[in-house]
Amino acid sequence: MIDAAHALLVCFLVIAGAAFFFIGTLGLLRFPDFYTRIHAVTKCDALGAGLVLLGLAIWRGPDGEGVRILALIALLLISSPTAGHALARAAFRTGLKPWTRNDGERDGEIPGDASERD
Repeated sequence: MIDAAHALLVCFLVIAGAAFFFIGTLGLLRFPDFYTRIHAVTKCDALGAGLVLLGLAIWRGPDGEGVRILALIALLLISSPTAGHALARAAFRTGLKPWTRNDGERDGEIPGDASERD
């Protein structure tokens, strides 16, 4: 019974992590500008990888490998949002303007999206 609950928890964490990776990929493809894309990717990437690694750490147990994986999770949760912030700040300092709704020719049009043009 314990083994089944253990495996079920690990499967749930890995599937939830993969779902967050998928959601982040959708954000990368669907959002209109660099800033919203980098936000979606860094948040979902950190959470997705954190959940997958947490599932792996639970699967491996409290031995040396599990502790190293937990340290990796801490490093990931610190570095991914920091890297996203650094990228966004560098883009802003180089003059990349955030997208606004007025940038589209029609309401809801994404700049550079040729699929909706006549």
